[in-house]
Amino acid sequence: MELSGINTAWTLVAAALVFFMQAGFAMVETGFTRAKNAGNIIMKNLMDFCIGSPLYWLVGFGVMFGSSGALFGSFDPMVRGDYSAILPSGVPLPAFLIFQTVFCATAATIVSGAMAERTQFRAYCIYSAAISLIVYPISGHWIWGGGWLSQLGFHDFAGSTAVHMVGGVASLVGAWVLGPRLGKYNKDGSANAFPGHSLTLGALGVFILWFCWFGFNGGSTVSMEGDAIFSAGNIFVTTNLAAAVAACTTMLFTWFKYKKPDVSMTLNGALAGLVAITAGCDAVSPFGAALIGIIAGFAIVVGIEFVDQKLHVDDPVGAIGVHGICGALGTILTGLFALDGGLFYGGGFRYLGIQILGVVSVIIYVGVVMFIIFNIIKKTVGLRATAEEEIIGLDITEHGLVSSYADFVFAAAGPVAAPGEVAPIEVVESEKAVPLGSNKDNAEFSKVTIIFKPEYLDIMKKAMNDIGITGMTVTSVHGYGLQKGRTDYYRGIKIEAPNLLPKLQMDIVVTAVPVETVVAAAQKILHTGHIGDGKIFVYKVQNVIKISTGERGYAALQGKDDI
Repeated sequence: MELSGINTAWTLVAAALVFFMQAGFAMVETGFTRAKNAGNIIMKNLMDFCIGSPLYWLVGFGVMFGSSGALFGSFDPMVRGDYSAILPSGVPLPAFLIFQTVFCATAATIVSGAMAERTQFRAYCIYSAAISLIVYPISGHWIWGGGWLSQLGFHDFAGSTAVHMVGGVASLVGAWVLGPRLGKYNKDGSANAFPGHSLTLGALGVFILWFCWFGFNGGSTVSMEGDAIFSAGNIFVTTNLAAAVAACTTMLFTWFKYKKPDVSMTLNGALAGLVAITAGCDAVSPFGAALIGIIAGFAIVVGIEFVDQKLHVDDPVGAIGVHGICGALGTILTGLFALDGGLFYGGGFRYLGIQILGVVSVIIYVGVVMFIIFNIIKKTVGLRATAEEEIIGLDITEHGLVSSYADFVFAAAGPVAAPGEVAPIEVVESEKAVPLGSNKDNAEFSKVTIIFKPEYLDIMKKAMNDIGITGMTVTSVHGYGLQKGRTDYYRGIKIEAPNLLPKLQMDIVVTAVPVETVVAAAQKILHTGHIGDGKIFVYKVQNVIKISTGERGYAALQGKDDI
């Protein structure tokens, strides 16, 4: 085969762009989750590529491209066989190998977002390896390696199904088997919001992914000669239009639905358009791409709400909606909007039927295999982190990081335990407690100051509310006790100076609720028996003055404990 410099260069540039998508996924997943798990997510995005690359070289590539068999290729360790029959024109095997490797890594990394914040790191490494080793290569063979779907004429140019839907289905199965994060759902089935700690990082990730998608879709021509030059330009246009129109559609839809344009959902909308256009970016017109973007923009909002609130599958970053739902949708829509063979262009139902058949077949295959893999992991090494590890955060429990943000303090976002997971606190009667609604001038006031770990904020608020506390002041503080803070290491070097630890200080002034009830409630929540649980200070308060009305004493609290 005569090699082509321009084709090889374009393939390698595209491979580099697709590799950089790992940075985009890392930023999206980190930004859309809580700060206490940021390091864990970054580690997962690093390791799925590092684990997947050698495994795909050892086994995956051969399974995917080793022969034109209907179901799978061949076992070819370290890619030593003859692949001249499947190599793109003018592109050598090493260039094609690295191009396919980065696609494989993309499928594997999608799953980490849907299972974020409660998955054991070792379990993640195992199932990520399984995806790169066998799950992705087999379905990839069906579509791109000469397998039965390819022989039928199934069209998935750059991977709406082969890459994104595979990752999306694996995400759905994994998140379902794993279960939701603590506190995500109430007893009545309603969902609680867990805001991501940095929309800035999430937005950066989306822009990185959008930029890299030009390599993901445009690079799939693996050529820059002849007709491929025009095709690549058209692919750039359709890719960009679908993403932009989808984002606009999602913005307007959420504006109408929620009365405000939702930032995080709109970011997901741009990704939804990118995923949806990937299958048919080479086959549809710009007008068709815009229509696919509109449909994806609506589908992502409805899909995320359905998965989260109806199926009760906890997906922190919307990976199931973006990659699973929009990957399937975009592949099927190609059967409608393809200029050559699409139903809306006189192609009849056969093309559309093949697209639907391919989507359904891959969903069943990936769903069944990943269900088996996740359950094997669950029953052997364990899949889910413990409740204590989840509350504290995987950065500390899995990697020994005090914080991924050394000089910043973050309070927990969203409840850390579902209602009912903490037993109700029994109110202790006391002669000194002033009944609610009374107007006694001789009411006694006490200030209770509780110092505790930030991750317990929301569970503490609920516990205080359960015993009748309706007002409090919470402050972020730093400090250490007799233990002189935690002994930390940075790059293996012990930090000698005492390390001020991030804590929260909750101040409550009480009169209607006995002090001992407050103390008992706090101890029940915070006690682990280990150094660092915190402290409780109790002070006498001379008077309480309400600034807005000038009321003093018990009247200033309006019959409630409040500061």
